[in-house]
Amino acid sequence: MHLVFSTCPQDQATAIAERLVEARLAACCNCLPAISSVYWWEGKLTREEEALLIFKVPAARLEVMMARLAELHPYEVPEILAVPVSAGFAPYLAWVAAEATGS
Repeated sequence: MHLVFSTCPQDQATAIAERLVEARLAACCNCLPAISSVYWWEGKLTREEEALLIFKVPAARLEVMMARLAELHPYEVPEILAVPVSAGFAPYLAWVAAEATGS
């Protein structure tokens, strides 16, 4: 399993999360609605109020999920980071695997 992190505009977070979970590319997504991001973009220091999405994705669905997230995302260069989960509560990991594959 992987945790996939992505920031996005607050007004689009729920729609992006719903599309990926409905497509069974992720078992679930946590939407943290109010984070402040500071970063360099096109040579300028930028500050944005964004949402943080945290998806739970089985390893077998990771590549297709990230590709679909990139398609749905409004940013030219979206943050899409996948972090492997090395351990977890076995029933939860099984649930993620079942829900994100439709089995």
